[in-house]
Amino acid sequence: MENEYRVVYGDSGLYVLDTASWRTFRPVIDETKCVNCGTCLLYCPVCAVKKVDGRIQIDLSYCKGCGICRTECPKQAIMWVKEEE
Repeated sequence: MENEYRVVYGDSGLYVLDTASWRTFRPVIDETKCVNCGTCLLYCPVCAVKKVDGRIQIDLSYCKGCGICRTECPKQAIMWVKEEE
């Protein structure tokens, strides 16, 4: 992967931090409610939320599904969708 986080782990060197593998629900932004305030961006613990061309986007390759973005959204513009198995 070109955009992967690598972290040091003891004496074994680097490994890829795959936070997306933890997720059971994924966030979906309701574009009709989102005002692009960036509150979700500020609270995301893994920096999965980005502002691209003035619009909020969620990088699902890093999102761990913690729900903080959804909880903190002042417009309730983020919904949860169950991951397909």
